[in-house]
Amino acid sequence: MSRPSPPELEELAFSVARRMMSLRDPSFAEPFPVSLVDMGQWEWPQGVGLYGIYRLYRRSRDECLLSFLDRWYEERLASGLPERNVNTSSPLLTLVDLYRETGKAGYRELCLDWGGWLMDGLPRAGEEGLFQHTITGSLNEGQALIDTLFMACLFLAKAGAEFGRPEWVEESARQFLVHVRRLFDPGSGLFFHGCDAVRGGNYGAVRWGRGNAWYACGLAELLEVAQPSPACREELLAAWRAQAAALLRLQDGSGLWHTVLDDPGSYLETSASAGIGYGMLKGSRLGLGGPELRAAGERALAGVVARIDGEGSVQGVSYGTPVGMDAAFYKSIPRRPMTYGQALALLLLVEALEGS
Repeated sequence: MSRPSPPELEELAFSVARRMMSLRDPSFAEPFPVSLVDMGQWEWPQGVGLYGIYRLYRRSRDECLLSFLDRWYEERLASGLPERNVNTSSPLLTLVDLYRETGKAGYRELCLDWGGWLMDGLPRAGEEGLFQHTITGSLNEGQALIDTLFMACLFLAKAGAEFGRPEWVEESARQFLVHVRRLFDPGSGLFFHGCDAVRGGNYGAVRWGRGNAWYACGLAELLEVAQPSPACREELLAAWRAQAAALLRLQDGSGLWHTVLDDPGSYLETSASAGIGYGMLKGSRLGLGGPELRAAGERALAGVVARIDGEGSVQGVSYGTPVGMDAAFYKSIPRRPMTYGQALALLLLVEALEGS
């Protein structure tokens, strides 16, 4: 398949964004307290979705996208915010950008208040003080997940940079570092999904695709807005480059990656592939890696584009996935269009446009 032209990439990006903005599936009985499908909820999938829409707006300056974002936040604020945890911190990432676009004082106040809570109110795990991966309905005592880096730490770094809170930026980078030290597996070059920071161990010690995507693209996002100390930056980059080398070896001929990265018997999963491809393209553009990463990102782009249907729905996306005790658990997760699948595909498409 030849690479889509810039106009084709842009048209596809808008199709994916429009589908995400109306995403709902009342026929699907979800197992969690808050819907991970319905775009009208304030949760982590929607937070990732909002960020994808914002990045398309930032490139296109399409006012309809900005109006959607502004209306989404105003409606959620009017109806009342959910409990604070790691996952419900995700929508704050885009709110920092939206404050910069609109200048609305209420957006700034919420970002400052929530950032202060992450620093002083979020439970910590283990002697390193990792952000405990709290979720709606559960404190997940002692649990640290790779997902936390994208869902909470990126917001903290961006808010710290925007609002003159250098200690927030420093803590975000430190959280990246201590998560790497707990979750990176040097034997494989990949990340485990999670760890029990109190009792020890990595649960099923599974090298999960989307979890690895959160680091592959999350570190590139962090380094775009923050300047960690040289020693911290080098340690984070060493893990990122080792991960990239492992991912190059494991990329399928389709351009995609398996949901259990080192298990070719597991299904090829689109959101992980989009997030990894995005991280590779962006990392290459930022000078973090060489041309081989750019080439792998282009292959991922082709694989993801092939899974976008005529309505803009991104197919082959695994549903929300808590940490599991074996590879079979991850392979049993159903696939369906999800806001974060739309968003990660959108981020990949927009980054491909940046490099056109």
